[in-house]
Amino acid sequence: MKRRIFSMAMIVFAATALLISGCGKSEKEVKVGDKQNAGKNSGKPLTVSVADSKVNWLGKKVTGQHNGTIKVLKGEVLVDNGKVTGGSVEIDMKTIADEDLKDEEYNKKLVTHLSSADFFDVGKYPTSKLELTKVEELKDATKPNVNSTVTGNLTMKDVTKSITFPAEIKIENGVLTVKADFDVDRTDWNIKYGSGKFFDGLGDKMINDKFNLNISIIAK
Repeated sequence: MKRRIFSMAMIVFAATALLISGCGKSEKEVKVGDKQNAGKNSGKPLTVSVADSKVNWLGKKVTGQHNGTIKVLKGEVLVDNGKVTGGSVEIDMKTIADEDLKDEEYNKKLVTHLSSADFFDVGKYPTSKLELTKVEELKDATKPNVNSTVTGNLTMKDVTKSITFPAEIKIENGVLTVKADFDVDRTDWNIKYGSGKFFDGLGDKMINDKFNLNISIIAK
């Protein structure tokens, strides 16, 4: 009887883990590959507005989730004949903030942990960077809020990988707006803490490998 209850508990746990790890697939899925050559792109440079740009994050675990923000440090986007041809955006990892924990002590504890060597090692790697390598037009009636496919080299810590994700890009009155909502597998950047891929017996301490980024970049 005890063996049966234990087996059922393990099935429930596995199903829960599968559900959590599966969140964010389909249109939020990111294609990850080796670093690509950015090349030299022409175009008019537009400066990213740090005050107007936003980066929101969402991380999940077996027992719940946390969400917050990270500030844009600086950036520049190249535009030629109404199309994005290149550019880069840097993120200030020292500004990681949590928005869901109202208890000040627990909030600080979480942010400190995310900033530690277990995760982003902010003291050693204070910035992350996305360098655009290719932007292609995307026409898909099933995705009304997406009109482009963006490819760029994402650097987190000491690892650089090419990522491709869907985005909505608009240029109106000299103002560029880029909006994207996609998932990133942190283990591709050797951030393995609490990952079920690399550690056994984590139970409810397991943390989802994927975290979500919802970004809005404004450049003028």
